Amino acid sequence: MKAKAEFCRMQILLIAATEMEIRREGLPTGGVDLLITGVGVPATIYHLQKRLHQLDYDLVIQAGIAGSFDESIQPGEVVLVNKDRFADLGTEEKGQFRSVFEYGLANSNEFPFEDGWLLNKNPAIPDFPLLKASGVTINTISDSQVQKQRLLDQYDPGIESMEGAALHYVCLQEQLPFIQLRSISNPVGERDRSKWKMTEAVSNLNRELERLILHFKSTT
Repeated sequence: MKAKAEFCRMQILLIAATEMEIRREGLPTGGVDLLITGVGVPATIYHLQKRLHQLDYDLVIQAGIAGSFDESIQPGEVVLVNKDRFADLGTEEKGQFRSVFEYGLANSNEFPFEDGWLLNKNPAIPDFPLLKASGVTINTISDSQVQKQRLLDQYDPGIESMEGAALHYVCLQEQLPFIQLRSISNPVGERDRSKWKMTEAVSNLNRELERLILHFKSTT
């Protein structure tokens, strides 16, 4: 942890894929910049990397909604993602998906990967009273039970998003502390939005986000 004088000067970059996920009026003022990256891996990597080349930050926080694979993680619950991965980067032959690591196109333990995962080893994570979950990042969100089962069988993830691994990848490469905060809006595979808890998910996300920022802005 930084000393008190340094902590007060902490510069935080808050990123989200869409405007609807963030309530600007509830954000602590001073030392917090907001960047809306757009949806998906390409937009997140481009806009995050561009901003990091323009300004210096002590911490990047990504906040957004997500789907849950784990029935114990209910819609409306907020989790901290401690590891994520690009879960659909690979090849598909005869109905069988193989990651770029399994196919021999990349080394699963070459930095920043560890067995194909992008781990967040930020020592502050255990301090927060939120459930810790693993995530997978995919380019196509669908109601496919085949895709859902494939992801469960291969990676046993807790949650699913379209941007999480992009945050981990960029910040690990830049050696910059980061946090991925996700609020569950629906079970993975459920595309009937009338059954989603979007309002509750966004409200809970922003409540925990405010607490998280105030924690980093406070004294040790």
